[in-house]
Amino acid sequence: MEFKINSKVLEKLLAKIIPAVPSRTPMPILENFLFDIKDGLLNVCATDLEIALRSSINVAADENLKMIVSARLLYDIIRSLDDTQIHFETEANLKLKLTTENGVYNLSYALPEDFPAIPAVAEDSQVTFSGNDLKKAIDLTSFAMSKEDMRPAMTGMLLEFSEEGLRFVATDGHRLVKYINKNIKTELEEQYVLPERAISVLTKLLGETDVKLCLSKTNISFQMGSLEFISRLIGEKYPAYNSVIPMENENLLKIKTADLLSTIKRMGLFSASGTKQVKFSLNKNSLEVSAEDIDHGSNANEKVSCEYLGEPMDIGFNTAYVNDVLSHIEEADIIFKLHSPTKACIIEPTVMKENEDLMMLLMPVRLNN
Repeated sequence: MEFKINSKVLEKLLAKIIPAVPSRTPMPILENFLFDIKDGLLNVCATDLEIALRSSINVAADENLKMIVSARLLYDIIRSLDDTQIHFETEANLKLKLTTENGVYNLSYALPEDFPAIPAVAEDSQVTFSGNDLKKAIDLTSFAMSKEDMRPAMTGMLLEFSEEGLRFVATDGHRLVKYINKNIKTELEEQYVLPERAISVLTKLLGETDVKLCLSKTNISFQMGSLEFISRLIGEKYPAYNSVIPMENENLLKIKTADLLSTIKRMGLFSASGTKQVKFSLNKNSLEVSAEDIDHGSNANEKVSCEYLGEPMDIGFNTAYVNDVLSHIEEADIIFKLHSPTKACIIEPTVMKENEDLMMLLMPVRLNN
């Protein structure tokens, strides 16, 4: 079997697939690309058993063949080449010869009998939307996913289809983000939980290209032009996140996002490394933000311009969590909706973008006396 392909065209294809190749695995067969050449179409795929990537390109091949090739070796060879034509040719004893104008490169290949099958996701339930919209939703919510494995569902992101739109939810128990894209409406009333591994790879693949999303009970597929990304779903039910969103939030703090973010970054330098605590002292149209590190004998406080309507209140937060929330809000002005120093507060843009709804929730921390 032989075929020819441009080095830069192949490099671009392999670069899309390499993220699915595990760097460490007890199953060496997963460290390979699967090349499936059939009727002039080269299909390349890789998997780590949690995610899979595959893409294809037309080549002038003289016969059909399936083989597995060392992924990192082949990828490193191809991207080290200048823009040139590569002639692939299989030889006896399972050898693969790559010939260019200036060199010959020989490596081994194997037959793919033991290579795991890539899940096929039926197209019965499918939705198509903008890649940019999906990337935005992931960027706004993924930072709040849990790093703890005690509750597997919380280590992933919830995609919840409803008549209202497609909801994206992430929480680690300390903060929660709910983002709704109201343009994506379906008759589905289902929940799907994507694992963190899938989110981290998917966000790098998304761009201008529209995405066709196909769903099954166990897997989800994202098709972007000739590239398909498949991930297993987390089988555990997502926590009832609505139950932690407070209904009473009569104390309202309106403030400029950039002003408060700048202050929080400075307070982070003065907060104790163990608690990362920052205190908000609220009075009528007055906010004082302070932090103290007793171990190092340092402290700081700042007054920040704001509008506050409500009861005087001292409430504590984790500086890192406040920083995360503020860093992911693009709008110039935000509003904190508070009830008491022990109840979760809601943070929202003062003006919502059309066909969007964004809500961030932050749990307070107990203040040091």
